[in-house]
Amino acid sequence: MNARYPEHLRQEVERYLQGMRFSSEALTAGLEEAMRYSLLAGGKRIRPVLALATARAVGLEQQEVLPLAGAIELIHTYSLIHDDLPAMDDDDLRRGQPTCHVKFGEDVAILAGDGLYAEAFRHLLTHQRSAPARVLGAAAELAAATGVSGMVGGQYADVSPHTPPGGAALRRLHELKTGRLIGASVLCVLLLGGIVDGPATIAFRRFATEMGVLFQIVDDILDVTGTDDALGKPRGSDERHGKRTYVSEFGIERARELAAESHRTARQALDEAAARPPMGGAAEAASARGGHATAELEQIVDFIYRRTS
Repeated sequence: MNARYPEHLRQEVERYLQGMRFSSEALTAGLEEAMRYSLLAGGKRIRPVLALATARAVGLEQQEVLPLAGAIELIHTYSLIHDDLPAMDDDDLRRGQPTCHVKFGEDVAILAGDGLYAEAFRHLLTHQRSAPARVLGAAAELAAATGVSGMVGGQYADVSPHTPPGGAALRRLHELKTGRLIGASVLCVLLLGGIVDGPATIAFRRFATEMGVLFQIVDDILDVTGTDDALGKPRGSDERHGKRTYVSEFGIERARELAAESHRTARQALDEAAARPPMGGAAEAASARGGHATAELEQIVDFIYRRTS
């Protein structure tokens, strides 16, 4: 299986993030330092890379959606800063370096996360050059994916003692907590392209949902089987905090089987999407670049399935 990662897209995202600034006030320079410290800490940038790969798949220029991709990564970084806080996961390391609250203090870390979330929407609404109605649609989807019916709601379900037991509730928890933002990385691009209905969009939506589930299953497995160095944080953090995971719910072998099933489902959805491109020029444009429209999306989903950190 080809599990290469579209590194050229990650580098494109990295260059874009390096150029982002948030403060022109001397009084808030320290806050910007904390925001950029966490934002530029590295990583595979899976969510913004997914947005760029989706753009190619539907026939949009990848550069066109960089403001959206940047906004998505700002939101993801905010969620990591808040996840690491003592009231949540209480982690001291993230990507091999001290977490934001360890380096800057809890008060500044909370504000850095808040600032990144607000700046994400300011950036999207200011710099995304698509038709205004399409930008608003993408902003609404991104807000929904990260609010009470998405990432924040999933985080609540993760810490709440009232979340019911069982595999179905666990999957729903992670569809909200992890899957909605990953899904928005695909769906917001469709909205920017004016693609709102049709057989191909159904396939893309199924792919987006399954990608989020696959990512979480593999993440849970790595929390048990990975190393501190590879993960960039202490292994076994979920177990120490008594969190329900696919491994605690099903065992390691069944979790691996579920990951394989999720991977197959995501690849099948991509095959369907490739067979019915939602924009007529997508296949032709991809062919002209020496590939097929969903090649980079296939690389991402294969990489997530096979990743070791």
